[in-house]
Amino acid sequence: MKRTVAVVTGASRGAGAGIAHALGSHGCTVYVTGRTEKADPAALPGTIHETAERVTAAGGKGIAVRVDHADDDQVKALFEQIEREQGRVEILVNNAAIIRDEMMGRTKFWEEPLSIMDTLDVGLRSSYVATVYATPLMLPHRDGLVVFTSSSGGVHYAFGPAYGVPKAGTDKMAADMAVDFKDVGITAVSIWMGSLLTDRVRTIIAGNPDKFGHILQTAETPELTGHVVWALYKDPHRMDVSGQTLIGAELAVKYGIKDEDGRQPPSYRELFGVHPHQQQAHVMR
Repeated sequence: MKRTVAVVTGASRGAGAGIAHALGSHGCTVYVTGRTEKADPAALPGTIHETAERVTAAGGKGIAVRVDHADDDQVKALFEQIEREQGRVEILVNNAAIIRDEMMGRTKFWEEPLSIMDTLDVGLRSSYVATVYATPLMLPHRDGLVVFTSSSGGVHYAFGPAYGVPKAGTDKMAADMAVDFKDVGITAVSIWMGSLLTDRVRTIIAGNPDKFGHILQTAETPELTGHVVWALYKDPHRMDVSGQTLIGAELAVKYGIKDEDGRQPPSYRELFGVHPHQQQAHVMR
């Protein structure tokens, strides 16, 4: 059986792990990248190997590869390995990102360490680098989908510039790459995820359901985005949305995808009147 080959970056835990798991349920071979190989009781749970095992258990084939996405050489080596083993890539999900605890407080940006802007390196620049190396494995087949996971923080204040600027840049990156991809059959989109029911968030809710239980009404599982990515890849008209920033919850409705327990999570457009910026059609070369 020929499996669709996917790469999900930053998939030790959280959004990336859920997306990889969902793609596995659709029979994909999924390269799971990240830095965490061994469980650490003092850190957040999740490793690339655990995610790869979940991918395989779901019906796909999970392949864990340790990659520090701040290191361009390691990213290059990843895609050289994929070329040797598979000869192609159909789906790239650029999800690796740094989320620093310092940005989640109520501090002003000048009160935070300068290192907080590492979010421009792993999150924005790293997505560019991964796409550069993945594209040659898509071009010969004129068949590829590049997804950037993003959020509405690109168009409104969320945690400060160290969070919002990379999200806005991610959305713009998808738009500009789509211009270059237009005639080669590769689709590039940015997908806004909503509030996510990661393992960490579930633990917080379970610890104080009276205070945090309401999150369950609107949050998405990380798997929802993975199912949306698969549906978009299989859509014969996916090039029609290339370059756009899309809201995952709205794509779920479009493709008839329900989340766990049959829920249909609302979009940020519905909840807060927040929507992606429109890219202008003018092209300057």
